[in-house]
Amino acid sequence: MPITADCHLHSLHSGDSDAPMEEMILSGIRQGLDTMCFTEHHDIDFPDSDDGPGKAFLLNTDSYLYDLAGLKEKYEGKINILFGVELGLQAEVFRPASVYAGSFPFDFVIGSSHICHGKDPYYPSFYEGRTEEEAYREYFESVLENVRKFSCFDVYGHLDYVVRYGPNRDSEYSYEKYSDILDKILKELIEREKGLEINTGGIKSGMLGPHPCAGILKRYRELGGEIVTAGSDAHSPDEVAAHFKTAADLLTECGFRYYTVFEKRTPSFRKL
Repeated sequence: MPITADCHLHSLHSGDSDAPMEEMILSGIRQGLDTMCFTEHHDIDFPDSDDGPGKAFLLNTDSYLYDLAGLKEKYEGKINILFGVELGLQAEVFRPASVYAGSFPFDFVIGSSHICHGKDPYYPSFYEGRTEEEAYREYFESVLENVRKFSCFDVYGHLDYVVRYGPNRDSEYSYEKYSDILDKILKELIEREKGLEINTGGIKSGMLGPHPCAGILKRYRELGGEIVTAGSDAHSPDEVAAHFKTAADLLTECGFRYYTVFEKRTPSFRKL
């Protein structure tokens, strides 16, 4: 397998998973991974919904780190286990999110947009009363706002996440259609030495490709971007490293020769 590090993983420490961390690790070992980075959800000021309270996405980081440290020691020599977080970014939580990111010895911080101006794109109500394009553009504008405001993350996660839940999903979506705003995001990331992740969760959910789409990945590389991590966004053991061969082939087609792994917030590059 050309990619042997899965750097976007969730276990029962995330509000939307009940997977034991050890079972996730054993799955990774079986599939030939040499590195796994858990990135449990921490979303400050996540709104309540009919599905449950928003506080479910507040991470008990001490408990998470305690469990991870024990398993890191147990599986030393078999696989490298890294300590990460998927940090929800919203302009209004700038201070607490930035303080939080610096309060623990994370190896890796993914910055993600799960909430757009107080609204969750997961729900149909986000798209009601306007066109799909208008909804997508609002989401991308909020991402640009976050990229300009925050410096506490290493890569931006599933950059076009909103497309997963749109009325037509990715059937009428392309990089070219939104290139004006997407180019601004990509140039800001590169200028600030931040990366992207290729997130195969989009394929798992039935989309035509990963997050972000091939057009964004190719454009990021054309603009000089080199930092790209690989993550399955797995929430159960059977999803670990899913579609990584597809991800590696796509990265190569887009002009990448390396993928990236962060340890102690420092990137290292591995050949594809």
